[in-house]
Amino acid sequence: MQRRIYDADHEAFRETVRTFLAKEVLPHYEQWEKDGIVSREAWRAAGRQGLLGLAVPEEYGGGGNPDFRYAAVLAEEFTRAGAPGLAIGLHNDIIGPYLTSLGTEEQKRRWLPGFCSGETVTAIAMTEPGAGSDLQGIRTSAEDRGDHWLLNGSKTFISNGILADLVIVVAKTTPEGGAHGLSLLVVERGAEGFERGRNLDKIGQKSQDTAELFFNDVRVPKENLLGELNGAFVHLMTNLAQERMGIAMAAIAAAEHLLEITTTYVKEREAFGRPLAKLQHVRFEIAEMATECAVTRSFLDRCITDHANGELDHVHASMAKWWATELQKRVADRCLQLHGGYGYMSEYRVARAFTDGRIQTIYGGTTEIMKEIIGRSLLG
Repeated sequence: MQRRIYDADHEAFRETVRTFLAKEVLPHYEQWEKDGIVSREAWRAAGRQGLLGLAVPEEYGGGGNPDFRYAAVLAEEFTRAGAPGLAIGLHNDIIGPYLTSLGTEEQKRRWLPGFCSGETVTAIAMTEPGAGSDLQGIRTSAEDRGDHWLLNGSKTFISNGILADLVIVVAKTTPEGGAHGLSLLVVERGAEGFERGRNLDKIGQKSQDTAELFFNDVRVPKENLLGELNGAFVHLMTNLAQERMGIAMAAIAAAEHLLEITTTYVKEREAFGRPLAKLQHVRFEIAEMATECAVTRSFLDRCITDHANGELDHVHASMAKWWATELQKRVADRCLQLHGGYGYMSEYRVARAFTDGRIQTIYGGTTEIMKEIIGRSLLG
């Protein structure tokens, strides 16, 4: 089915992204995977190409274009290239809105130019060793010391944790407030008492640096409070729909690309003297996956359009996230199976897609949390 959500400008941008990937990412990606981290030069190259801060107003160095469909193009092309390590989606679509919608004029002028140029890599620190999706379990605390906050605690599984120059930290500022006693504090590289732990050894997305962060009596200036005091819960809920859409967009793009790869493979690979594609079981597998991808793509494109128009609610974003990521997981498993022993070899794209994509049903809110959100909306 022909997609109708993009126009000529979006497709021209797609070509720009593909050129960037071919020149600045893919030639270096295997080395990044071995190193467990991408080059900072890649971030600066993305900034020079205008891929960072697409929605940031031009006066702060951004693209000044809030059309979410450009973010969708980025997600699709990076996924098809098999290059999740350069976490531009996290930077643009998750952290960017916090800085642009909550930042004071002084904060925007201080942080956004570097954000858009690639000189300033960002991260958001919510998850803790004892608190994942449950914000009420957060123990990292910030004590009001008059002219600064005194921040103590630790975070884990933080994407961009090693490279990040600017970290938005979710911290408890009113002990008795529960989830409604949390605030967002921005910690900058070099702050005394701010330490990074090990670059975590993951089963996939190895070039995407993911780290533990430690805050030991870190003095955070009062002017680094982002948004309202004790307002983090509302701020986080406001931006989660876009975060989940970003994950869902990558998920359906991954499923579609795996289907393309596998369709080509079964046409060429022979068993019992004929191509695998001649076996009825294989044809049924391909037919089922193609249908599931087509149906999911239709729903996702509707969600992308609604979000671009400011009409997507958190319930439908949750539906998109859990359905698309679970589909990605199923398709990756079935495509690997159809590749046989070759599917288990790291040199084959399907093998890396299997491990890179497994996190999709976990971060941004697990499948179980997504179902709970949807169920509550329907049943109270």
